[in-house]
Amino acid sequence: MAEYFPPRPAARAERKPRRGYALAVVVTGALLVFCAALPWAGLEARSDLIDAGIGKSLRGVDAACGVYTLLSGVLAVMLGLATLVTRLPLTPLAAIPGLAAGVLLVVFVTNPDGHSKGLTVALGDFLTIEPALKYGWFAALAAAVATTVFALFSLLPRRD
Repeated sequence: MAEYFPPRPAARAERKPRRGYALAVVVTGALLVFCAALPWAGLEARSDLIDAGIGKSLRGVDAACGVYTLLSGVLAVMLGLATLVTRLPLTPLAAIPGLAAGVLLVVFVTNPDGHSKGLTVALGDFLTIEPALKYGWFAALAAAVATTVFALFSLLPRRD
């Protein structure tokens, strides 16, 4: 007669990395790298008298903070890809370069020796010259925040 073995409780499976969040970190890290090449700041000259304006832009990689932000994005992409390839849970580490990129973006704006140097000139309604943040800075900030959030979400337990 065959012996009956009761079913053993399922062994606790080793923690597998969350591949969806790793892929999201790769995508947002790549966006961070792309946004470093976009215009971050510039000077705009406007005249209300003739209702026209001109501007000059400064790309992110033209400043040291932009280069370090680009490197942070590359590191986040590498950590996400390492998780996808090796199945080691390295994705949460991508929160560090994502957070560093966010800090670098804030430093870029608040640095008194930065791109603007307090330059604002107003000559009545005739001419106004002032520094301005461009769309690339905002896109880089969004990508840095998204990279950090997805990296931290990968720490949440699975609901299998």
